[in-house]
Amino acid sequence: MALLENMRVFVRVVELGSLSAAGRQVRMSPAVVSHRIQQLEQHLGVRLLNRTTRQVQTTEHGQTFYRHCLVVLDAMERAETSVATTSGVPSGSLRVTAPLGFGRRILAPLVPQFHELYPRVEVRLRLSDHLLDLLGEAVDLAIRMAEMKDSSFVLRKIADCRRVLCAAPSYLEAQGHPKSPEELVGHNCLLLRFPGSRQYQWALEGRDGPSKVPVRGSFDADDGDVLTQWAVDGRGIVMKPVWEVAAHLRSGALQVVLPDHPPEPVVLAVLYPHRSFLPAKVRVFSDYLVEHTRALLSADLAL
Repeated sequence: MALLENMRVFVRVVELGSLSAAGRQVRMSPAVVSHRIQQLEQHLGVRLLNRTTRQVQTTEHGQTFYRHCLVVLDAMERAETSVATTSGVPSGSLRVTAPLGFGRRILAPLVPQFHELYPRVEVRLRLSDHLLDLLGEAVDLAIRMAEMKDSSFVLRKIADCRRVLCAAPSYLEAQGHPKSPEELVGHNCLLLRFPGSRQYQWALEGRDGPSKVPVRGSFDADDGDVLTQWAVDGRGIVMKPVWEVAAHLRSGALQVVLPDHPPEPVVLAVLYPHRSFLPAKVRVFSDYLVEHTRALLSADLAL
């Protein structure tokens, strides 16, 4: 098994191009990762990687070995999955990513409940409003709120999520209620933005169909919960899925803006790399997540 683990570490190093990046994925220090690679090289009697202070590059032997590692590890995963499926006991480490708001409010409470049912599945949860590279980050399953067009992934729909524009009463009293989408240009719009983000446009529905309205704001953030808090504090108008701000809407801390021109709905879905042999741990977690998320969202989506 030590050889297989070293092969897994080697594959991560090659795919991520860095000992430290691979170490973060497999929860090892760069020194331990380096030692694992050295063990492989000693076992094979060849150099697999050329190391510099900034990056690693595979040698010719390394490229050949990498290709064979993929075949071996894939066969091993298929064998483990076959046994787990027939035995009815899913097991192994499951890497899951989700947006911050969904992760905190919906997903985090479900994980311990899932673990009670499947104690041999170890859930590794990573929350981020950034769209992670699922293959590069070795993610088994992602929750996304968007239409995914990449045919190399499987998308399993959870629900169509209505969204709203909303703001605090104090903001609307001070700045006025926009009467049309065009009036948003004069308002402070709170935007979820990352490095490299393009100019923002909000797609709003109307009598003649959807239209895109350019919006801007005095400040933005890469954390959706920060935007919600700014809105509650009276700092501007925010676009949010209904379930994410339902409590604030019920309490009156936030009010719907432009109710006749709602944003286009967004698809909430489970996403995972396309495989003809889906690991049992992914299948059971996906089933559990879809069932319980739909139940939790049903009341908020009906607002």
